Amino acid sequence: MSKDGSDPNAVGHKNPVTAVVTAISDMFSEKGQLPPIGEDERLDDKTALVTGANTGLGKAVAIQLAERGAHVLMACRSGHPDAGEEVKAASGSDKVEMLKVDLSDLESAANLCDQLKGRALDITIFNAGLMPLSTRRGPQGFELMFTVHFLANRLIVERLLADGVIVPDGDTPPRIVFVSSESHRSADPIDFTTFGEAVDYGLKDGVAEYGRSKLHLCTYATELAQRLNGVSVHSLCPGPVASDIAREAPGWAKPLLGPIMRMAFRAPDKAAAPVMLLAGGQAMAGRTGVYLHMMREKAVSPLASNAENGQQLWDKSGALIKGYV
Repeated sequence: MSKDGSDPNAVGHKNPVTAVVTAISDMFSEKGQLPPIGEDERLDDKTALVTGANTGLGKAVAIQLAERGAHVLMACRSGHPDAGEEVKAASGSDKVEMLKVDLSDLESAANLCDQLKGRALDITIFNAGLMPLSTRRGPQGFELMFTVHFLANRLIVERLLADGVIVPDGDTPPRIVFVSSESHRSADPIDFTTFGEAVDYGLKDGVAEYGRSKLHLCTYATELAQRLNGVSVHSLCPGPVASDIAREAPGWAKPLLGPIMRMAFRAPDKAAAPVMLLAGGQAMAGRTGVYLHMMREKAVSPLASNAENGQQLWDKSGALIKGYV
């Protein structure tokens, strides 16, 4: 249900074709749009971390943060140092740094936290995402989307809070923003008896597994927002973005997906609007637990907001990251 009680617009589906149709349908609906962050709203003296910032949506967000005066830390698996130089050139700011991290590897995520010790983050944006063609496992044996979209984020937040990199502040709370997806609504309930176990999937089931990983993320964001005082926690679906997330699509599909994404999906700089509003907009000052679908505020799915699910996810994932915090 949306914030005003109406049904959500076309929500995520479990196969690639209907997912594309859904994305296009959502993009052209303008009901309940919030105004974007004001052109005069500056982020001078703020430090922002963005994961997956070397391309697509993450790169666009990094540029816009830097344009507004923020010191931007780009945490990326690849793109060093070219992506950072491109963000500097596009933003006209030299307050941009590149940090190397592979979020499919919990050891690498922990190393990123080690690099951040002694810093203070005002804005932390977890944007990194992927959609493999079939099941792949990271160094710790977890499925890649489970790790990149959820578990590594859980680990990093835990460490940044424990290390004093994110410091709760009742007057000016630091902000944590998770880039999720409306596909979390189409996911089956989380099976906590097999939590963390990799599920084998192929092209046919990949979108459903993507939605499941985003359900993990939305459930976590909801639980975190309720647990943290003095830190604002938000999540969003940016809508259809012309990015390279479908880079592993089979050869026969790319000639179809490419033109559709270029013509019908939003350019990353436009899709960045809800991220920027949650990360730095004055309209969100003092708020927490907001979920945006593009520029519309609504509730997360009932599964993601269920208190028992949130508690189980917190406990189960806490056990999985225990050796890295």
